[in-house]
Amino acid sequence: MSNNKWSKRFAWAAAVAALMGCQAAFAGETVELSLADAMDRAFKTNPAVSIANYGVQSSKASYDAARSSYGISISGKHNTGRGGANNEQMVMRTTKYDLPGGLFVNAYDPTKIGYTKGIGNQHTNSLTASMPLFSGGELEGTNKKAKAGYKYALAGQQKAFNQLRADVTNGYFTLLQAENAKMLSQESVDRMTDHLKNVQAQYDVGVVAKVDLLRSQVELANAKQTYVKAANARDLAEAALNRIVGLPMATSLKLDNIMVYKPYEESLENCLLYAEDHRPELAQAKYNVDAQKGALQVARSGHMPKVGLEASQSFYDANKSWHGSGEKNNWAVGVGVTMNIFDSGVTLSKIHGAEADLHSAEETYRDTKDAVALDVRNNYLSLREAEKRIETTETAVEQAEEDYRIAQLRYQAGVGTNTDVIDASVALTNAKNNYLQALYDYNTSKTNLQNAMGEPMVAPFKVKVDPAKVIEKTLKNEPKG
Repeated sequence: MSNNKWSKRFAWAAAVAALMGCQAAFAGETVELSLADAMDRAFKTNPAVSIANYGVQSSKASYDAARSSYGISISGKHNTGRGGANNEQMVMRTTKYDLPGGLFVNAYDPTKIGYTKGIGNQHTNSLTASMPLFSGGELEGTNKKAKAGYKYALAGQQKAFNQLRADVTNGYFTLLQAENAKMLSQESVDRMTDHLKNVQAQYDVGVVAKVDLLRSQVELANAKQTYVKAANARDLAEAALNRIVGLPMATSLKLDNIMVYKPYEESLENCLLYAEDHRPELAQAKYNVDAQKGALQVARSGHMPKVGLEASQSFYDANKSWHGSGEKNNWAVGVGVTMNIFDSGVTLSKIHGAEADLHSAEETYRDTKDAVALDVRNNYLSLREAEKRIETTETAVEQAEEDYRIAQLRYQAGVGTNTDVIDASVALTNAKNNYLQALYDYNTSKTNLQNAMGEPMVAPFKVKVDPAKVIEKTLKNEPKG
């Protein structure tokens, strides 16, 4: 039997099974759902997308803050206080002395001596502008770490997109598989029901023994039990897919039969090479190494001097307005240099810790690279194994159908046994289940291989989210540091 013939048969069966609806007590609305529709719904409602987007926004804000630290910062300060001396202090007051020509002078008058604690209000306002000139690598390292964190989040966003695509696709295939399994169980019940009618008719006229009738009744009961389990599995798969795509759990789904065999042409070598450039987890491991290099640079800056430019303007008033009208104004411009001379080994310990973190990140990258290669290889080989099973099980189905037809004819002619018919029916059901399982394994392996390779997900808004291209575009015109 050709693939097209089987595809048409299972497409019809899937449609019939979908129309039968959910077996739950309260059936929900029936929704026709293509894989594209399912993907669109999932990307609009699934929280994994929102979580990934918020992660990117957070890391972008941290990166913006790190880049802004190179610029000028302005701070203001206001202080209002009241105070004076604890004990009275002697003060000498001045007297105005007139001079010839209308001139005068204020001079201390020894006859006017007083005592006061000088209690009064003081108001001080200041504005300070500062800009770093040299940080010893601290700002550069912080910026490098923040940039790597932003790239890491972008790769994480891509990872979330890819994983959601895999979850939706596998959930879609799982429901199709469950519907087909339910359909095959119903076929088995129908075959055993027809066979039981034949056995009952022959038993009524005394052609066959009662043992044939009892055995047929038992097999029909077993087939019905299998059908109940298959129907329940189908309902569970439907609820799981509804949750992924954001539909009410009770919604009945009518799916397109996309579980067919389409040859996969790529070689294992090409898949491995593609994964090296596109797998988000591998990109994240690389960016983590960059982040730890930045952290090490920050730690080492503890032994370096820090140079900064600073300018300030202050206003001071005593016993006057809080805002300081300028009784005393002071300004200053200068360059400051600070350097850690001795900190009891704190900076050295931070350097050793950062070096260990960097080595750990490098080993993690190496381990991730091997894990990605193994993941790709496993899914690729699983796909090829399922591909071979499709061919063999398809032939087995044709043979099992012929075997069952012959067993029926022989039994009706009185030259075959009831056991032959039952065994042939079971073999036919198993052969069809094996074929469907091979189709399911092939399609899910293809999806998992796509995810293992890191093939970028095309988002519902028609934008391909490739982390390498997004990062290159986002960081193209940004200052180095």
